[in-house]
Amino acid sequence: MGRATVTALRIVLALVLAGTLFVQLVMIPMIVLNSSPGTGTERIVESSFLAYLFLAGLIIETCVYCVWKLATRVARGTVFDSASNKFVAPIIISIGCGAVATFAFAAILASSTEIAPGVVLLFGGVGVLLVGVGVIVLVLRQLLIQATTTQSQAEDLRAELGTVI
Repeated sequence: MGRATVTALRIVLALVLAGTLFVQLVMIPMIVLNSSPGTGTERIVESSFLAYLFLAGLIIETCVYCVWKLATRVARGTVFDSASNKFVAPIIISIGCGAVATFAFAAILASSTEIAPGVVLLFGGVGVLLVGVGVIVLVLRQLLIQATTTQSQAEDLRAELGTVI
């Protein structure tokens, strides 16, 4: 990846981080302060939605941090090192937590008679999408491990060749 690509990625990550912090620190408290007391079902759905938004923000922030660290390693040319794996595992765990939270929120929505079935189906689809993204990141982690092993073996062979010559 070139320098311009890493810079563009960092700009996007900074914007995503700013957006999630804005939602967590401004929008959620604003919704809480301006919400009117409703019935039991409405309060459960609203509380669940706000908790889901806050958790989604934490998940996104975790992924942004780890991708930023990986982009830094790419810029330095050290991404194919076993230390890079410690930044991929939290991404996989975060995406898995997001999928579970999305399925749980969909179940809460399904228990309400006021929520359209299409909305519940939409959140179920988002949960399945998150599971798919998690599996893709898991496969990419395995490819990173293989590339790290291959690079380590190539360095060992170069060192042996250097001693022979």
